[in-house]
Amino acid sequence: MANKRNLKRAINLICDELLAECMAASLYRTKAHKDNADAILFSIVKMKDDFCSRISHQEPGMNANAYFKDIRDKFSAQVGEIVDQINNL
Repeated sequence: MANKRNLKRAINLICDELLAECMAASLYRTKAHKDNADAILFSIVKMKDDFCSRISHQEPGMNANAYFKDIRDKFSAQVGEIVDQINNL
């Protein structure tokens, strides 16, 4: 298991890249898609805060390896959904 600092750093880098991609996609689209892009940007920032706080405070009674594997799996699934939303802008 990687340490918490590296896991947070990876989450921050991925979220920063998603924000940049969403901003670029919104700049090249029409004004009608601006509300959708704003909602996606908000969801990225919310996801980043949520996962970083979940890493800092582990659930009691759960095995550490299983807990962090669950976080990685859920984060990957949510990133996939956001990428699909960005592609559909």
